[in-house]
Amino acid sequence: MAPRKQFQSSLTVTPELEALLREARGKVVSEDEFREQRISFAYGNAPPSDLITKESVRWAAQNYRLK
Repeated sequence: MAPRKQFQSSLTVTPELEALLREARGKVVSEDEFREQRISFAYGNAPPSDLITKESVRWAAQNYRLK
């Protein structure tokens, strides 16, 4: 199998980025932050439409429940 290009990078991580990554690893995500992440993901993956807004996705997330 051919080597994957994503692993053929000479990327270097700066000390500043390393510090931010270390800090992020220990962060606990609150329920509100997690809900906003789900809404942002759904909005970002929705098809292009003038009818779909972040507010409409937020409304749908609050009013529709899987049973």
